[in-house]
Amino acid sequence: MAVRLPPTKLSSVLLASALLVASPWVAALEFRSVSVPKAVLYDAPSAQAHKLYVVGQGYPLEVLVNLGDWIKVRDQQGSLNWVEARQLSEKRTVVIKVDEVELRQAADNQSPVQARLTRHLVLEVLEPNNSGWVKVRHRDGVTGFVPATAVWGI
Repeated sequence: MAVRLPPTKLSSVLLASALLVASPWVAALEFRSVSVPKAVLYDAPSAQAHKLYVVGQGYPLEVLVNLGDWIKVRDQQGSLNWVEARQLSEKRTVVIKVDEVELRQAADNQSPVQARLTRHLVLEVLEPNNSGWVKVRHRDGVTGFVPATAVWGI
């Protein structure tokens, strides 16, 4: 017969902490961007592995595994690949994932439109997701806000 002890404050805190650490929702996603004009994505962590794709400078990639010289990444389409760590930067970027989105002056649907942006365009992140909006900069220098739902990489 098992004896059940009443929960203590410490055991409750430990249980809650363990659940938080184990929860996939708590883990923050890590993204990096391509720092070279063209980065090759491979099917294994080796330059002798099969070359799968080439991605351009600034393209965001989600970091899944870091082996030091090689990083396993996921791209916008969900493909899992390996890339040399030296070809990535800590600079945060996003890519437009909808056909067209309006770049607004402020984080508000009623704010004036700065530009209309199209699918696959890479933007630099100036401020991460803030109440559903991301402050970004276009390569031509125009800054503004786009809905977080319209971009991938955050």
